[in-house]
Amino acid sequence: MYMAYGQHQSFYLRDRWLNKGIKHLATDERFFYDKDAFEKIGLGKNMVQSLRYWVVATGVVSEVYNAERKKMHHITELGKLVFEYDKFIKFQETASILHYQLVKNVEPSSTWYWYFNVNKETVSTKDNLLNELIKWVKDTEKKTVSEKSLKRDIDCLVKLYTAGQNVNDPEEVIQSPLHKLGLLEEKKGVIYKKASNYDHIGLTALMYVLLDYKSQNDVDTVSVDDLVHTVGLWGKTFNISRSSIVNALNQLTFHPKYPVSFIRTNNLDLIRIPNITPQHFLQDEYSRKVEVIK
Repeated sequence: MYMAYGQHQSFYLRDRWLNKGIKHLATDERFFYDKDAFEKIGLGKNMVQSLRYWVVATGVVSEVYNAERKKMHHITELGKLVFEYDKFIKFQETASILHYQLVKNVEPSSTWYWYFNVNKETVSTKDNLLNELIKWVKDTEKKTVSEKSLKRDIDCLVKLYTAGQNVNDPEEVIQSPLHKLGLLEEKKGVIYKKASNYDHIGLTALMYVLLDYKSQNDVDTVSVDDLVHTVGLWGKTFNISRSSIVNALNQLTFHPKYPVSFIRTNNLDLIRIPNITPQHFLQDEYSRKVEVIK
């Protein structure tokens, strides 16, 4: 298992960074290897390295090799949709989907994956989180990972979800596009993993997660238990309760074009997932949303 830590250079994702990155990659897929990239994009050199990590971690860009075996950064279908419809991450659903992309796989954001999918504590200090993360890494990782890298990850994770919550702190003026999700709160050195509600996450994002799960696992149905307990699904990703999950499913049975449906088999409630790709679904939702705003 390949796991990755500390690649963000201690910078959490800032508002408008993804837009900057996608814009430059649209004309040069090797932009991040241009020695003048930092001047062209108007960020410090370490920030450019950080942005290179964030565009891949949030799934808007994929790292690929060209014919000469040189690394390139290719804008994904998700990246194209975000850039076209919500480049400044104004919609709650976009922030939710980017968060999902960040935590659904064990790499390249292993600490994020651990915090939302493995770590069961909802109230903790940074020191306690670090100790638990160190234990998990020792149990799951073959190579040694420096404690310093893990500490930087915990600090960055907390900042990513809380930067902008405290308006009195001048260092917190630059918001993260994910802070609006309210998934974490920091008070007097204590970190709270906040319970979320389906309407705050957004039904579009929840359906996107379902469709992506279907696509990745080649399944047509999912159970409520899966949605509550399975890594990468609603309960773990967004810290949503079973009752909120059931409410969301009930709402999604009324979707005008792509409703989910309940199937009862052997006393088990299964949910049939609609037959559409997550990208096509998202494009449809975005275009309707933008029409309404117009």
